Amino acid sequence: MRKEVAVAAVATVSTVVVAGVLLVRWKKRDERRWKQTQRMFRKFANDCATPVPKLWHVAFDLVSDMQTSLSDQSQTDYVMLPSVTSSLPSGTEEGLYYGVNLREDNFLMMRARLRGRNDPITDLDREEVEIPPEVISGTYKELFDYIALKLAVFISINTKTNPIAPKGKMGFTVSFPLHDGPAAAGANVIRWKSFPVNEAAGKELAKDFNEALEKHGIDLRVTTLVDATLGDLSGGRYYNRDCVAAVTLGLATNAVYVESAQFVPNGGGVDKNKFGEMVIDMQWGKFNTPHLPITQFDMALDSESSNPGSRIFEKLIGGRYLGEVVRRVLLKMAKETALFGETVPDKLKTPYILRSPDMAAMHQDTSENRDAVQEKLMEVFGIASTSLAVRELVTEVCDVVAERGARLAGACIVGIMKKRGRINDKKSVVIIEGGLYEHYRVFRNLLHSSIWEMLGGALADNVIVEHAHGGSGAGAIFVAAAHSQIRHESFDPPLSEIRNRKGNDDDDQMDLLDWKDDQSDSASLKGGDQMDSTAETSDHSDSSDAGSKNKI
Repeated sequence: MRKEVAVAAVATVSTVVVAGVLLVRWKKRDERRWKQTQRMFRKFANDCATPVPKLWHVAFDLVSDMQTSLSDQSQTDYVMLPSVTSSLPSGTEEGLYYGVNLREDNFLMMRARLRGRNDPITDLDREEVEIPPEVISGTYKELFDYIALKLAVFISINTKTNPIAPKGKMGFTVSFPLHDGPAAAGANVIRWKSFPVNEAAGKELAKDFNEALEKHGIDLRVTTLVDATLGDLSGGRYYNRDCVAAVTLGLATNAVYVESAQFVPNGGGVDKNKFGEMVIDMQWGKFNTPHLPITQFDMALDSESSNPGSRIFEKLIGGRYLGEVVRRVLLKMAKETALFGETVPDKLKTPYILRSPDMAAMHQDTSENRDAVQEKLMEVFGIASTSLAVRELVTEVCDVVAERGARLAGACIVGIMKKRGRINDKKSVVIIEGGLYEHYRVFRNLLHSSIWEMLGGALADNVIVEHAHGGSGAGAIFVAAAHSQIRHESFDPPLSEIRNRKGNDDDDQMDLLDWKDDQSDSASLKGGDQMDSTAETSDHSDSSDAGSKNKI
């Protein structure tokens, strides 16, 4: 009996010893894995880093590409699209206007009243309509017919007290590039078309849409389909003559700005307006430079996309891609360091399952235990339980991706202002629209701070960043107002307006000198990374100009 007890005791001790050894080994294994995870994160963060010198490289490369595209598009892969400013209002337009904003799988119908630039947009009614899959997969004429059908109902409901003027103008904006739509090729014929702003393709589509409007008895007509970013610029210009650019930061991204026609040889094939201004659709999603901080995850995303090698800048800052980069980083960590356990969660392998709103919710979680992070990990990836350290790491990955995108966007905004010679003592307003800017608070703050860091406290006050007037899609209202005013034969701009515009033409003459100075700035920058960020923004030809200070 004593022998059996002794044997049992020895066996128990052996089991405890073995268990202890295993626990020690597991603990050491987990420590090695966590150190490896941290090394992977540090490398990723370093590869994504955007110090101010790098931001200036990106800004000057954009300026150089902008100038090349304007002077000779055959010499660059980065092609911008010039357009006359017929879609920009003067700020004197008043009345009730309708607009349509077409998105990927839905469209927004709007009605609003304008009372002049001294009053805000009022009586704003809007309705969002989902587009049925069978309509999305059909022809663009079928799509237009569906929009017109819904628009007829919208108008009938909202015109009981405010009837529309017969054959009035309506704005039509598009929130994604028709030729680079997110759907697979052939899924929707409207996405096949080339879509230069305010050009033949937009006018051709407008003709078909007007036929749909007439079919459904709607006394409104569209002059042309334009990029939604141009609509945002129209809204900004309506309220402030110093609005010179607009940026979309949503699922996709784009920027447009006002350029002096003298910088576009032969008007880019487009006649300039009587005030010598042109709107340039930058198509900045296609911008690329060796100075962009591109990682192995970005290269893999690009190679597996439907447009490899294209729209590189958009794949770094667009909302469609931010969450996907985060997912790819977490997937690699899950595979190589068992970040979420011995088995890689199946949903973590699903491309584009992590949307930018989910990423923002995790990134902006300020709770002590990162409860929102755990909630999103469960909701999106099916990951039931994680440690606080893992949740903190997920937040840090989101922060790195968002910071890179926001700071690159800020750098290119500075680049636009640099090209226009509007950094020193010239007030400039930039309108930004899109979910990333409107709803992703940290992203918005990071963008603002990047502009401040690049320009320094004194000069940053000259760049005013504002949210789009009227909110998402409302640019179509201002486009409608501009088109209605332009075609009113009795319209005669006030003398003060003409004087103001002439004064701005004088500024445009100064811009040519600014550009020459910018060229020397760019050359000196490329000689090295170290500089004083404020000094590098100096536009020497502007030293005699007086200007006002404004805040971001």
